[in-house]
Amino acid sequence: MSAITPDQSAASPMRSKSPAFKNLRMQEAYIRDNSIKAKGHKRLDVVYLGIAIAKDEHHPDEFVIGITAHDGTYSINYTAGKYPPGEVSAASGSELSSGSSSGVDTPATGTSGTSQAVHSTKTLATFVLEMIDEYRKQHHHKVAGAGITQQAVVLCPELPSLLWSCIDVVCLVFAPFTDETRGEPFLNLESQVDEESDSVVRKAIEKYGPGNVPRLMVKGRNEVAVDADSVVQLTSLEDYKSSVHANTWKTTMHFADSLKKNDIRIAFFNTTPQGGGVALMRHALIRFLRLLGVKCKWYVPRPNSEIFRITKNNHNILQGVDEKLQLEDEQAKMLDEWCEQNAARYWIKPDKGPLAHPDQGGAHVIIVDDPQMPKLVDIAKQIDPNRPVIFRSHIQVRADRANDESTNTARVWNWVWQNVKKCDVFVSHPVPDFVPNNVTSEKVGYMPATTDWLDGLNKKMDTWDTMHYMHEFCMDIASDTRKFKFAFPNRKYIVQIARFDPAKGIPDVLASYAYLRRHFMQDEEDIEKIPQLVIAGHGAIDDPDALPIYDETMAAINKLYPEFAEDIIVMRVGPSDQVLNVLMREAHVALQLSTREGFEVKVSEALHAGVPIIATWRGGIPLQVVGDRAGYLIERDVKDKETGQSVARDAGEFAQAVAEKLHLLFTSPTTYDSMSEYASNNVSDEVSTVGNALCWLYLADTLAKGKSVVPERMWIHDMARQLAAEEGVVFEDTKTETKLPRVDLLQPSQ
Repeated sequence: MSAITPDQSAASPMRSKSPAFKNLRMQEAYIRDNSIKAKGHKRLDVVYLGIAIAKDEHHPDEFVIGITAHDGTYSINYTAGKYPPGEVSAASGSELSSGSSSGVDTPATGTSGTSQAVHSTKTLATFVLEMIDEYRKQHHHKVAGAGITQQAVVLCPELPSLLWSCIDVVCLVFAPFTDETRGEPFLNLESQVDEESDSVVRKAIEKYGPGNVPRLMVKGRNEVAVDADSVVQLTSLEDYKSSVHANTWKTTMHFADSLKKNDIRIAFFNTTPQGGGVALMRHALIRFLRLLGVKCKWYVPRPNSEIFRITKNNHNILQGVDEKLQLEDEQAKMLDEWCEQNAARYWIKPDKGPLAHPDQGGAHVIIVDDPQMPKLVDIAKQIDPNRPVIFRSHIQVRADRANDESTNTARVWNWVWQNVKKCDVFVSHPVPDFVPNNVTSEKVGYMPATTDWLDGLNKKMDTWDTMHYMHEFCMDIASDTRKFKFAFPNRKYIVQIARFDPAKGIPDVLASYAYLRRHFMQDEEDIEKIPQLVIAGHGAIDDPDALPIYDETMAAINKLYPEFAEDIIVMRVGPSDQVLNVLMREAHVALQLSTREGFEVKVSEALHAGVPIIATWRGGIPLQVVGDRAGYLIERDVKDKETGQSVARDAGEFAQAVAEKLHLLFTSPTTYDSMSEYASNNVSDEVSTVGNALCWLYLADTLAKGKSVVPERMWIHDMARQLAAEEGVVFEDTKTETKLPRVDLLQPSQ
């Protein structure tokens, strides 16, 4: 068995992070005869697998493994193998490997014992993984998912997370067959795993939708059924534990254990189950809390396009993006009635309705994570005034405008505050200027937006999977009517990954790239030394601005920068997180030129991937980017020489400032390598799923015990650590932890 690092092609950690080596690695991978690029204009054939494992009763240390391949219509292949490796009883014509080493990136197993019969379950998992990896590479198949029997997970618990982390296979766990008792006994173990693997692969396919990704599921009471209602298994607690500092883990476990002991139920509410940072955070949080055994559920309202237009307008008004918009009384009434109707229909009814009184099965702690649904706070308090309710304001609120009663921002904010003022804790991004003056200061606690290091957006991917998703991206471009051409890996590229939103600064991204080309690279004759620009992102069902902003972007390119039209790739990508993952990881530089911003997780994701970033000094971004060490912060405002007031910087000057930093990162390998190394090694646990869970678990546990939480603008993370220490948690050396700077680095929002 191979026992190598998560990137087998890296000769050393330092060398693997070198941009020159990274680019060479991808170029070599693309020109191999068996590379994905060799498929030309064809996509990989998508297959699904069924995996069953049975223990040999006559030889307790031996296992029989059955794997079925399915093309979505019918089973196309099958093999049965023995572990430890022995004779393979394979179906006639089977092309599945029986366990020869494929060179797949797998962790060291470190087996020990007095005989070959003593094998760790991880070694068994690695054996199965290598069978699958060799098969997919031999036949140019993309394994979208694998149904695994419950017994296989009992015998080999590491298998689901190993398949996900190493070869990008989503695992779905099922009991084989139906609930009916099987009539005939199996002839032998081989026939058992044959039929079981065929059964679970068919069950797995039923959970998939367009784009070969598991369907988003919303079940009764409009509860979001995360990970196909827990059928999907991507990670393990050990994976999460190894992703954070020991002190973060200890604190999280302290409050999780208390919540489980007291059987506390938590309910989250927000507008949409997919698209945008809140949904991403919530999927990851629920996934983690289920592994912990904490009772936590997530609910969304019935979608309404008319309502979503109003909520998006409110979003833009609160951010100060569009000062002409306003919230009419009739619209505010519609939003309140929308919440009331959803609450009455789905959430207030006794017997496990989350907003019902806790004595009638409702949640003990309510969390409303959306300024678009503030009425839910008021409704929850009407039902049970003593039940803790937390409100999270997850966007940048222009407090300076909200404090001015003559503005439309104040009108929207006053509607929000009137509904949420009874909340027990008001959670905000860690930016003081996001909190208007009428918010009770004692209730305000700071918590950053977070991302998950183990999900499809952020996990490390091997070269084969990286090539696959880049190939898929190129195929999508080829099928588009636009004239841009993506030249990866022969040319480097700059990336901004964000929603097509008026606050994301896309016009400045275009202008900065054009300035780089026109003023710094105008004489460059070698086209492979000139970078391209990629602007990409997902959409959200509650965001009607996405398509208009996309169209405006394309129009701007054609009108203002036609000479670069082939090199500016603008794409609204499908539901696959991994496409955005590889676009970020393989980029040379990332941009985040937002005009308004809360706490942008894409900044954290770029840094975690070791990609230097150029971003604006907006919102919470200065807390994420250590200036001139992990990237560059560009001022959007300058002081007027006569009045001393901050005014918007000239657009041309701003583009020049960004272009200068881009040019430096493309021409100074020393600067680039230093920034990349610092970025990847200095990301705080506070922006991870575990760090996010730590904060929510502390709040829920403390409030559920009837204790008051009075943040007075403290960070929730700091309060949790302090209480955990008081309650006996012993921490290790805190000097080894990376923490976000506190608010002294921030400038007033404009």
